[in-house]
Amino acid sequence: MTSKHVDIASEYFQAVQKGDLAKVGELLAEEIVWHQPGANRFSGEHKGRDAVFAMLGGMMEASQGSFAIDTVHTLMGNGDMVAASIHFAGRRDDASMSMDGVDVLRLKDDKIVEMWLFSGDQVAEDAFWGQ
Repeated sequence: MTSKHVDIASEYFQAVQKGDLAKVGELLAEEIVWHQPGANRFSGEHKGRDAVFAMLGGMMEASQGSFAIDTVHTLMGNGDMVAASIHFAGRRDDASMSMDGVDVLRLKDDKIVEMWLFSGDQVAEDAFWGQ
C-alpha cells in the first residue's frame, strides 16, 4: 500500500503548509508517537494527538506564527513508511532559522501513527527554540 501511504503523507504536508489543523488532526492517529529531535524545549517523545498539537502550537507561538515546513522532493514510500525531504524555517524578533531536514512517517489504517524528524543543523535548531 505504499502509494496510498505516500498520498496520505502528501495530504498531511499540504495541510501543514496551509495551516489546516483540522485536516492535520484527521490524518494523525489518536495514539501517535512523535519523536522530536534535539535538546530544546520541544524535544523528546510526544505521545498522543493532543500532545503533538500542544507542541506544534508552542512552536507557532515561539516563532511568532512564522514556523513553516515545505517538502523539497518527491515523497518516498517503503511499506508502511514514508520519507520526506523537507525545508523548515521560522523567525522571531531576535532570531531566525532555515534548514533542511528529513521527516519519516509510519502509517497504519490510513493514519500517521509515528513520526521521526531529523534536522540538518540540530545545534542551530536547538538554539532557535531554546530551553
